[in-house]
Amino acid sequence: MIVLPDGVSMVLASSSPRRRSLLAGAGLAFSVRPAHIDETPFDGEAPAAYVSRLAVAKADAVAGTPPDPDVVVLAADTTVEVDGTILEKPVDRRDAVRMLRSLSGRGHRCHTGVAVVRGDRRIERLVTTDVDFVALDDTAIEWYVATGEADDKAGGYGIQGAAGAFVSSVHGSVTNVIGLPLA
Repeated sequence: MIVLPDGVSMVLASSSPRRRSLLAGAGLAFSVRPAHIDETPFDGEAPAAYVSRLAVAKADAVAGTPPDPDVVVLAADTTVEVDGTILEKPVDRRDAVRMLRSLSGRGHRCHTGVAVVRGDRRIERLVTTDVDFVALDDTAIEWYVATGEADDKAGGYGIQGAAGAFVSSVHGSVTNVIGLPLA
């Protein structure tokens, strides 16, 4: 169990159930206060820069001005990159099918930007994990999308669920692919 200093609390600046589960599994006590920011990528913004920018914006938005030195704010943002393109959460099931077809039989990268704010200190990190998928036929893709798992996940899949069967290898942090690199 990870223990914060006496009088210090942690706030997760995210509504992600996966991030909540990962932190709880690590033994952390925290509250949840999602950040409400514009998450539109800038024109030509690289995927890694995009998630890094969003993590900082979320942390700063929740930390407030001035940030409370007795509150640790943790924010993160995850995206999938294929061929330099950002794959966010699918807008609908047709979009999820498109994303999974683009990932079929090849590698892609999962980037998570993480920002932690406590008082006047901010720590920023970017973690990248390389993931390889097996070749997927239309039947497998349609089956997976019909499970509903793809609906709210960057890249249209969750490695911790049924889509784990699509993954032939992972190079880096698996919890990063889920949405928060615990290491």
